[in-house]
Amino acid sequence: MPRPSTQNTNPRPPALPAADTPEATLTPSKSQRKRDAHALQALGGQLIALSAAQLARLDLPEALHEAVVAAQRIRAHGARTRHLQYIGKLMRQLEPAMLSRIRAAVAPGRAVPPPPQP
Repeated sequence: MPRPSTQNTNPRPPALPAADTPEATLTPSKSQRKRDAHALQALGGQLIALSAAQLARLDLPEALHEAVVAAQRIRAHGARTRHLQYIGKLMRQLEPAMLSRIRAAVAPGRAVPPPPQP
């Protein structure tokens, strides 16, 4: 007759790090990451509303520029939503300096700043 297992088959998850430890402050929570992703998708939606001349002045990376131009041509709601998610994914890979330039460009009442000179 087999003996019942003495091992705990439902182990407890590892304890969360205390709030004052460095591990707790290094990574944002899943909720914060999702809020950031949604904010970048909204920013991508504002990029779609820009004209071709305004997009050209932004000096976006090629993949992001092509994605924005493609999204401007999409009329189906579901496809446009999926493409906005893709634009958000591309924007998450950008450097913070580029994101701040994009935010400044799409802010209401602001002109598109010229790209920085190398």
